[in-house]
Amino acid sequence: MTKPGAFSAGDQHRAAELLVRCLENEGVRVVFGLPGEENLHLTLALARSGIRYILTRHEQAASFMAEMHGRITGAAGVVSATLGPGAINLQLGVADAMTNSTPLVALSAQVGHNRSYKETHQFVDLVNMFAPITKWSASVPSARAIPEMVRRAFKTAETERPGAVYLAVPEDVDAAPASAAMRPLPRYVVRPEDPSQGQIARAAALLRNATNPIVLAGHGAARNGADKSLVAFAASLGLPVATTFHGKGVIPDDHPNSMGSIGFMRRDYTNFGFDQADLIVAVGYELQEFDPARINPRGDKTIIHVHRFPAEVDAHYSIDLGIIGDIPASLDALATAGADCLRGPPPARCREMVQSELDRGRADDRFPLAPQRIVADTRTALGRDDVVLVDTGALKMWMARLYPTYAPNTCLISNGLSTMGFALPGALAVSLAKPDVKVLAAVGDGSFLMHSQEIETAVRENIPLTVLIWEDNGYGLIEWKMNLEVGEHAATSFTNPDIVRYAESFEAKGYRIASAADLLPTLRTALDDPGVSVIACPVDYSENLRLTRRLGQLDAPL
Repeated sequence: MTKPGAFSAGDQHRAAELLVRCLENEGVRVVFGLPGEENLHLTLALARSGIRYILTRHEQAASFMAEMHGRITGAAGVVSATLGPGAINLQLGVADAMTNSTPLVALSAQVGHNRSYKETHQFVDLVNMFAPITKWSASVPSARAIPEMVRRAFKTAETERPGAVYLAVPEDVDAAPASAAMRPLPRYVVRPEDPSQGQIARAAALLRNATNPIVLAGHGAARNGADKSLVAFAASLGLPVATTFHGKGVIPDDHPNSMGSIGFMRRDYTNFGFDQADLIVAVGYELQEFDPARINPRGDKTIIHVHRFPAEVDAHYSIDLGIIGDIPASLDALATAGADCLRGPPPARCREMVQSELDRGRADDRFPLAPQRIVADTRTALGRDDVVLVDTGALKMWMARLYPTYAPNTCLISNGLSTMGFALPGALAVSLAKPDVKVLAAVGDGSFLMHSQEIETAVRENIPLTVLIWEDNGYGLIEWKMNLEVGEHAATSFTNPDIVRYAESFEAKGYRIASAADLLPTLRTALDDPGVSVIACPVDYSENLRLTRRLGQLDAPL
């Protein structure tokens, strides 16, 4: 095998080979995708390289795999497709990565320059189609442009705020000759600046004058490795910390300063912690994670914004002070400057109420299973550093608010776009990136069949995969919202195949839960299996409306 950046003697010095050398230079070790005749030279070049190509059954699934690989590693995930319909199928995962602030580079074929100026077979303007859902969208004009454009693509995707980039590679460029003198550009990473000491001093003064300060930690804190500094900052000043769904785990949920996750409707245990707060320290928070109107409805709270980039403008997120720079360094400096702001320990009622709900669920033997029972048994089956991917649907609301999380990026949720169908294919990518931990895809039966074909990919590629299906024969979240808003529902029910036989048809193992006592041992068996397992678990979603009624009766601040 040749070293990254060098051609072997047998190479035909094509642009596709140069592109692969550039990917290797960026540290890419896996590409997810589905090839086509217009990018066959790239596919063959990947096959001859040290990069693992994961052939998927659908381009959309490949885009979710690349997104979750980028989410878990912090380096841009890479997905490849052919032109036209193949490229268009990438768009949902690309948009999901963009709205979830996840680095991703999408590559697709395009018609050659000899056809792109006129109406022709399979041509659509892909660059303009991808432009609204990426940080940068462009077409590669020639082999000579590849090193510069690939370097820019990865720099753009990975630099804060991270997101998606799209490059179209015309068919004639894919096959074009490339000089052996054309080589990848040196890779460098943009480093965050130290925070302004003046802003740190002003923030400390605001903290001293606050009566009920609270910390809201978001996705930026998770992806910038701020968890240890956040815990030390909160503990040294006695501050309560709530997290967004994307921030789950940046402070362990069993830490005395943790209040749990915010994001479920307007009224939940953690949300109440903001009612009497007069100052919010927003650490790595981004507006798409959670509407600030829900925690600052009158727009009158003092807000300190701590992030790598300035805050977005919003009437309910009007910044009194911004600390822009390295997030861990900012928190460390603020902990030192505010050392005289120490308060008593934060109230434990939020944690106690969440724990009480989990304890009730753990003891609930009803069948179909209570959502709280599924959450509790899932938590028991997984270790503190194991990873669960939670798909969109009613299960997302139960898992996001109740699932205790102890480390960043161990409970992965799509919240920027709230996309259905990402968790099953995404779990394959997480297993590749973190082979030493157990990985579970928690999905609804609605989202399961959107990408269940990727079970074959996992079996073929020998990638461990465990899928837990919350089965209710319908789109439970939509039914929940319809019943809540108008008192009735329609067009939310469907039927499912025999999940056990369906899994076995892919040469995977299938399980059906027949009692509440079955779930935990079945989860443990499946997670210990190095192969692919699919578990169908009937769920009693009558708990949904009971939950919203119960929370609606909570009117005392915590």
